[in-house]
Amino acid sequence: MSKIKLGATLFTFTMEYANGTYSFEECVKKAAECGAEGYEIVAAQMIPSYPYVSDAFLGLVNDCKEKYGIGPICYSASNDLGMRHDRNLTEDELLKAAITDIQSAHKLGCRVLRAQFVIPPSVLEKLAPYAELYDVKVGIEIHNPETPSTPYIQENLAVVKRTGSKHIGFIPDFGCFATKPNKPHWDKAIKAGASEEHLQIAAEMRYADEPLESVMTKMKELHASPAIFPAVQGMYGFVQFRKEWDKEGLKAIIPYTFEFHAKYHWMFENNKEASIPYEEILPVIQESDFEGYIMSEFENEAYISGYDMLKRHIKMEKEILGMSSC
Repeated sequence: MSKIKLGATLFTFTMEYANGTYSFEECVKKAAECGAEGYEIVAAQMIPSYPYVSDAFLGLVNDCKEKYGIGPICYSASNDLGMRHDRNLTEDELLKAAITDIQSAHKLGCRVLRAQFVIPPSVLEKLAPYAELYDVKVGIEIHNPETPSTPYIQENLAVVKRTGSKHIGFIPDFGCFATKPNKPHWDKAIKAGASEEHLQIAAEMRYADEPLESVMTKMKELHASPAIFPAVQGMYGFVQFRKEWDKEGLKAIIPYTFEFHAKYHWMFENNKEASIPYEEILPVIQESDFEGYIMSEFENEAYISGYDMLKRHIKMEKEILGMSSC
């Protein structure tokens, strides 16, 4: 059986951090208050000296751990192909930057590093010795529109299996398991003038895997409000949804998984997520041999309190997993 701990990525408090409502310390404090046992830090967002970790920032992190009882578990790297104005970074440049991220994660005390899927399988393979040297597990994020079963993720899985390294693997994001339309996108479209009837038609076409062009054409034939088009684009982009989530793919990837991103876009007052079937996903993980953190990650597209949403989310997880709420 699994050994699950519940944490939160401080990205959950992006709005509050960006507008100055929360300091870094306040983000850690609020995460602890909501029930997080550890946290993930988006390094480029909250580490002033990124991609390096200064002694001063390390001291702040340690002080917060002493005060609030939780520390950094995962270092979320920002793998950026477009750092140059004239070309994308080469594989050697991506590798060098990723090694720096591993070193920074190690200094901060993180045992896991989340790498974005712009890191190609060839670079992931070259990273393995460095991950082993610093004892930091590098997980490629499986983010919508990818799923555990899509070709690109399978290419990475082949690398992981071929190397036999226990320090390279995956961090699946629950957003890729969505089975309903994104509520904030939907609500925003309606508020801007879109018809719910037209949105329903678009959603049914998405479920039927009809091409984006066909949906757009249909919306134009229906004289739909232009407000609907961003929502339709999202249905085919980073907030895709499917009739059936990739359950078998998840099962296959768990042995190579270091952490889960428990993505959520909206939590109802009854502690239910609007588009992602947590009541089906969490039991699959619980029944496996997974050991590690499920990190709550609020994608705050509604510009509301990340604190309230996180409290509801962790409470939901505990209810599904049968954990004590104390």
